Amino acid sequence: MGASPAIVMILFVAVGCFMAYPEAVTAKHTGITRHYTFNIKLKNITRLCHTKSIVTVNGKFPGPRVITREGDRLVVKVVNHVPNNISIHWHGVRQLRSGWADGPSYITQCPIQTGHSYVYNFTITGQRGTLFWHAHISWLRATVYGPLIILPRRNESYPFVKPYKEVPILFGEWFNADPEAVINQSLQTGGGPNVSDAYTFNGLPDPLYNCSAKDTYKLKVKPGKTYLLRLINAALNDELFFSIADHSLTVVEADAVYVKPFETNVLMITPGQTTNVLLKTKPKAPNATFLMLARPYATGMGTFDNTTVAGILEYETPSSSLKKRPLLKPGLPAINATNFVANFTSKFRSLATAKFPANVPQKVDKKFFFTVGLGTKPCPKNQTCQGPTNTTKFAASMNNISFALPRIALLQSHFFSQYSEGVYTTDFPAFPLIPFNYTGTPPNNTLVNNGTKLVVIPFNTSVEVVLQDTSILGAESHPLHLHGYNFYVVGQGFGNFDPENDPPKFNLVDPVERNTVGVPSGGWVAIRFQADNPGVWLMHCHFDVHQSWGLGMAWIVLDGELPNQKLPPPPSDLPKC
Repeated sequence: MGASPAIVMILFVAVGCFMAYPEAVTAKHTGITRHYTFNIKLKNITRLCHTKSIVTVNGKFPGPRVITREGDRLVVKVVNHVPNNISIHWHGVRQLRSGWADGPSYITQCPIQTGHSYVYNFTITGQRGTLFWHAHISWLRATVYGPLIILPRRNESYPFVKPYKEVPILFGEWFNADPEAVINQSLQTGGGPNVSDAYTFNGLPDPLYNCSAKDTYKLKVKPGKTYLLRLINAALNDELFFSIADHSLTVVEADAVYVKPFETNVLMITPGQTTNVLLKTKPKAPNATFLMLARPYATGMGTFDNTTVAGILEYETPSSSLKKRPLLKPGLPAINATNFVANFTSKFRSLATAKFPANVPQKVDKKFFFTVGLGTKPCPKNQTCQGPTNTTKFAASMNNISFALPRIALLQSHFFSQYSEGVYTTDFPAFPLIPFNYTGTPPNNTLVNNGTKLVVIPFNTSVEVVLQDTSILGAESHPLHLHGYNFYVVGQGFGNFDPENDPPKFNLVDPVERNTVGVPSGGWVAIRFQADNPGVWLMHCHFDVHQSWGLGMAWIVLDGELPNQKLPPPPSDLPKC
């Protein structure tokens, strides 16, 4: 980017609206800088006949769309006007050498305190597609989230038919109660948190829920057109099935990476995942209206919000009353349809073309094996708890370490290494310290250890991680998200991972590349990535309840030797703890 204002076109987006900009300012290979302002403020919102004050960006729920292009620089000033601390995570953005802008509180930054601001400044490098942004502290992302849409560079096209229209659809969860009160009570009592009261499409429930007839998402379409639906699961704690009655969908992208197109009537999408699908409308407007439904895929033993959200797909027609049209409803798999999900996820494959290659690490420098699951912590003295027993609290862990957030941000602590003592240790186990039959009869001792333990890896290490679900307090699917990286999903299966017989079956040719993967319930998944991005990177379950219980860890990726392999110093406005 040149320094001259005549060369650099600055695009101001007040309140998050997208404005066009002159073609002339954009050279072929350099992006432009786009400015957004996020005012974090309270807003009264009514859903299900409940009015409450929620934390929002610019008073919008869901929050504003951030629209950019591959190669552009985003400069987002976040100003905190609410009593809560806040930080914003740009979910799925690689953040190459811009880890200070990643956003998870106490990992790459201290949160932005009331009355303070922070500017997130980063460039979109080698990515295009659908991502999203959300709060990354406690459960504030229940209401603080919105789409991050990365268009291809100018004059570049999609590797699929150009859609007539593009539509983001965000799946969310609505709580009548304050989500902060819900998780605080759960952590206090040690019990499972109260579940949400509704699922939403773009912030709206539907007529199936109490007094929500007017709060229904409608997608109006024209016959004979192709629509690109940008689906984002921003729900807090639930994987969701999605289907549109009498319409098939063609999956073309996952987590902002193009995939080999495949057709399906039903999708499953975990929290933290995005999926772009093409919807081809019928050649003539049919005499029917079509329901779009989403409901949970649930495998754990805990309670969950067992409701269904409906939206309406409606064909635009010159006349004929809509009320006379029959309403068609799609079928969805059983709530715990684990085999359907395994079959569905196995269909995702990278394009693996010259233009969009699958750069899977063929050789591995470091192998890790992490168990992922639930456990317990002892109840404090003189307190009765509501965990699995009245003397225990629910917990969650990786390799039996329940991740404890530090008091100052890990990246700061690492960068100014004199501060790291007493903040974290670098002895996170590469393998379970006490192996057991992970998916068989669980051990009697389910207590976890607490700690802020990290793994240190040299720059450009090729890493393989096998993530193994456990049956402790019930086998369950866990959507694992890695910050700062995409990874290749080279294998998955049910039961215990077999280090002898499973690796020969790994797909090292065209595995899907993602930032969030569902660890199968009672099974395992193997991922590979090249550690080419220095910094401190969180890896955690994207069920917020499990993250709150400690299901996470972090990687320190050291600087390389060359200047462009080192993390620059933090910006001057980095929040203080």
